Amino acid sequence: MVSKITKGIKVVVKVRYAGQSLRLNTLLNFFNYEISIENRNNNTVQLLRRYWLIKDSLNNDVTVEGEGVVGKTPVINPEGIFEYTSGCSIMGYTGSMQGYFTFVDLSTSEIFHVKIPLFNMSIPKIFN
Repeated sequence: MVSKITKGIKVVVKVRYAGQSLRLNTLLNFFNYEISIENRNNNTVQLLRRYWLIKDSLNNDVTVEGEGVVGKTPVINPEGIFEYTSGCSIMGYTGSMQGYFTFVDLSTSEIFHVKIPLFNMSIPKIFN
């Protein structure tokens, strides 16, 4: 588990290995990650966009960006928490993800980025 606070928004990430699968003659390693976003500000905020940089040990970098997360653009009240689960795949046995969320403060209309802390992904048997 890793966490980071940016501009009063705390992001906590937990990652779990979810297995391997062969897709188009390529072996992929799948990971699920749980994200918790806590609003420690006095103003209500809304998550607008996400940006991810996904890296793996085979030097296959992928960027993912788009509106919201898991089809939602949640509004988070002061002291409120929004949680979601998603996943990704990498070709290597190890990799990492990091990025940022774009938020708007609904009281001031200020748009700001909240960093998603770097987290590592590795298949368990590689280190046993």
